[in-house]
Amino acid sequence: MIRILLCIAALLCAALGLAAPARAQTLAWLGSDVVKVAANRMDLAPLPAQGDQPLLGYLARPDGPGRHPAVVVLHGCEGFVPFFAVAADVLKSYGYVALALGSLGQYNACLGRSGDGGLAEAFDAYAALDWLARQNFVDPDRVALLGFSMGGSATLNGVERGAIENAHPRHFRAAVAYYPGCRYRAGVMTVPTLILIGDKDDWTFASYCRDMMTRRDGKGAPVKLVVYPGATHAFNRPFFPQHYLGHDFAYDPQATADAWRQVRNFLQTTLVH
Repeated sequence: MIRILLCIAALLCAALGLAAPARAQTLAWLGSDVVKVAANRMDLAPLPAQGDQPLLGYLARPDGPGRHPAVVVLHGCEGFVPFFAVAADVLKSYGYVALALGSLGQYNACLGRSGDGGLAEAFDAYAALDWLARQNFVDPDRVALLGFSMGGSATLNGVERGAIENAHPRHFRAAVAYYPGCRYRAGVMTVPTLILIGDKDDWTFASYCRDMMTRRDGKGAPVKLVVYPGATHAFNRPFFPQHYLGHDFAYDPQATADAWRQVRNFLQTTLVH
């Protein structure tokens, strides 16, 4: 029932142009589905480092017995809002344990320092991976990372060859990045990666991802880039067309549906087979 209320709340807020509920309130709505992932989440000041607040997450579990593949879900720069719980429930419907993190507390990184937010989320993602690996309903060798916007950038930060990935003994099996920042990346990933972005995205720019694909020149694990014609940043967020912080957003139901098909097929290939 609580999941249905979340879906309705998210869609109504979007359709009416209302602000999403405060992040603390959203987590309160989720009740017993909120889990404590780690004693400390990452903070942003002055650089990502352990803070004094716990890392919480929304857990969506399939009903069947045994160990399931899992997906860690990372939010955008606005922080945890109902959309990310809905995304976790979609993944649950596909047969995955989904853990949607609330990495930033009440901080809105859209208003500044989103780059640090992408680093903090990447470190939190590995804390979530370790938590999932300890659960008797998760297959620890079949966990993917999926993020949106800043969380998409964090996803690439977490699986791109380099310091963050090297610092952790346990690794993700696959990664999905919705409209991430690709600028200046070498694009050499350590696991199969799927990138979904619109060609009208004026925040993270599909051209940067195309350039990254050229730079990587086939190095590392396979990377698939899907660019949706006419789609903006956050094309899968069900709100009316609007303008925020100098950027345009519009919901694209066709791109949204195809992206979920891409995600489902990709996870089936990388986590199940």
